Amino acid sequence: MTPSAKREAIRIMTEEHGVRVTRACSAARLSRAAFYRAGMDRAERDRPVVEALNAIVAVELRWGFWKCYDRLRHLGRAWNHKRVHRVYCDMRLNQLRRMKKRVLKRERIPFLIDPRPNAVWAIDYMHDALYGGRKFRCFNVIDEADRGGLGIEIATSLPAARIVRVLEELVELYGQPGAIRCDNGPEFLSQAFTDWCGGKGIKILYIQPGKPDQNALIERFNRSFRREVLDAHLFESLIDAREIAEDWLRRYNEIRPHDSLGSLPPAKYREKIIAESNKELST
Repeated sequence: MTPSAKREAIRIMTEEHGVRVTRACSAARLSRAAFYRAGMDRAERDRPVVEALNAIVAVELRWGFWKCYDRLRHLGRAWNHKRVHRVYCDMRLNQLRRMKKRVLKRERIPFLIDPRPNAVWAIDYMHDALYGGRKFRCFNVIDEADRGGLGIEIATSLPAARIVRVLEELVELYGQPGAIRCDNGPEFLSQAFTDWCGGKGIKILYIQPGKPDQNALIERFNRSFRREVLDAHLFESLIDAREIAEDWLRRYNEIRPHDSLGSLPPAKYREKIIAESNKELST
């Protein structure tokens, strides 16, 4: 409660309810000296600061607070920087200026699906929240050849170093991919991720910014995961979310028919293309 509001409360108690000034000041926790002291209009007190700032910003449109404050000092104004900053903010001179967003330029890569297993993996992030409001992230990996989900990592934080560890585990399970298709997220542009791919000889296929259709298979996988898992359940904990996602991924790979695979589950389709490949090699 501000001193001016306390003075108004004391005035109401004394004039309208007949309470003594001493008792009213004690109830409002304001000294009698402060009650009898005449209040000062802040707008009138800060008028010189406002006029000085207006004179500066009228000429120097791109100056920030500290340049304005240093200029006031050079002009001989001895106002405290906290007072000047308060007035500066009240005048809304601290609003963010719209800047041109820097967008990476990428060449369009034709979206060609290689039918060989482990030819190209697609990776992407998703976001959701627990029942209590705590947010978490999902890191999804699929093989474009059979659309099968290779892994879903769920945690509150998934930095590039952890993504590399997840990919290392998947390489041990399924073998090394020839390329990885991804967007231009900070984790995929990080030194840890690019160094790991370079050391393994894995090509990174970056899509153009704002063109998620260039990574259509992982986007379709995300849609199914969103509709059948994230939107269909309330998660009490990360363990709960991981268990449900793991069970869904198993059913997705082994049971759920996929229209683009001739109504076969990804696991069955993978067995089919491997058998056909072995047959061609034997002949």
